[in-house]
Amino acid sequence: MGTYIADLGVVAVLIIGITAVMGVLVNSLGEKVFGGKHRNKYVHQNAKFQAGWKAVGGKRQ
Repeated sequence: MGTYIADLGVVAVLIIGITAVMGVLVNSLGEKVFGGKHRNKYVHQNAKFQAGWKAVGGKRQ
């Protein structure tokens, strides 16, 4: 019974891990291939939104 649970755990981790990695790879490939000139649309919008904000955090003295 213990080996069954161990096997089930290993298979579950592999399925979840492979799914997560495939999602990241396919997303980045899709952005590069089909992104065109709008590839960094959200990065640029976020930078414009945060322009003029005060810096918070950083090194402790």
